[in-house]
Amino acid sequence: MTLWNDVLPFYPQPRHAAGFSVPLLIVILVFLALAASFLLILPGIRGHSRWFWLVRVLLSLFIGAEIVAVHFSGEWFVGRVWTNTSYKAFSVARVQAHVGLHVGLVGINITLTGTPVQQLNETIDYNEQFTWRLDEDYTKEYVDALEKGLPDPVLYLAEKFTPSSPCGLYHQYHLAGHYAAATLWVAFCFWILSNVLLSMPAPLYGGLALLTTGAFTLFAIFAFASVSSVPLCRFRLGSSTLMPHYGAAFWVTLATGILCLLLGGAVVILHYAGPNALRIFLDQSVRDCSGQEKRRSPLVLNNPLHKQFGAPNLSITTNL
Repeated sequence: MTLWNDVLPFYPQPRHAAGFSVPLLIVILVFLALAASFLLILPGIRGHSRWFWLVRVLLSLFIGAEIVAVHFSGEWFVGRVWTNTSYKAFSVARVQAHVGLHVGLVGINITLTGTPVQQLNETIDYNEQFTWRLDEDYTKEYVDALEKGLPDPVLYLAEKFTPSSPCGLYHQYHLAGHYAAATLWVAFCFWILSNVLLSMPAPLYGGLALLTTGAFTLFAIFAFASVSSVPLCRFRLGSSTLMPHYGAAFWVTLATGILCLLLGGAVVILHYAGPNALRIFLDQSVRDCSGQEKRRSPLVLNNPLHKQFGAPNLSITTNL
């Protein structure tokens, strides 16, 4: 490490990936393992029901994985800009860099990447995370960042989200993220319940549980989108202005909620309009239906001794 303009170098610190975290990686690996396990046993399912199970299980795993994974994603509200900005406090030196802002349900992540990376005898490549979980102190993390001597663009964006900032972004995104996360966990519980009910002879209640899953997922979207009704502070970074917008996690969650509503609505409608089609859709196989038809056919019992004793030709017909 070297000195720069007679100023002590930055203190070593752990780096955090923007928009990606270890819990997110664990969630993805768990659901991929479940999907791979199902694909291994898929050849053992005979007939056309194999494709029903393939679509049904993979679609259900996608919904569950998405609901859990977006809790740990920083792609709910994102922005990125290229700018020529000051690099350190009390210095006139400027750098050219890409500045990124990633807002999630539990905090923000700020990136600073120089173009080129090597400028002013420094490696300008920063990923800094500031969280506002219930057990975390955002203000303390911001003070620690000041003591570490992080670059100006990182400290400028982090200061906008402090509780004492006149922008009020901390309270908006903290509450919005808190309620969005809570409703998403409720949606995850109803997703588990819908899978259990759809695996039992109760498709109507499974469809209703799936509708409730979609409803709570959309509630999370509305809770997070409520912050957009408040004017956002302008993020002036040197010669440019950073303009955030809704990210991939927001839109994927919205699509998942709509998908749950469509699937749940289809199950409920088919329950009343075409229960036979619903049984086929849920893979209560045609062979079982034909077996039921056979069991419903008349059973004729003949007496083999009626010819020997000259008894009248009697037959007993029983409908099962």
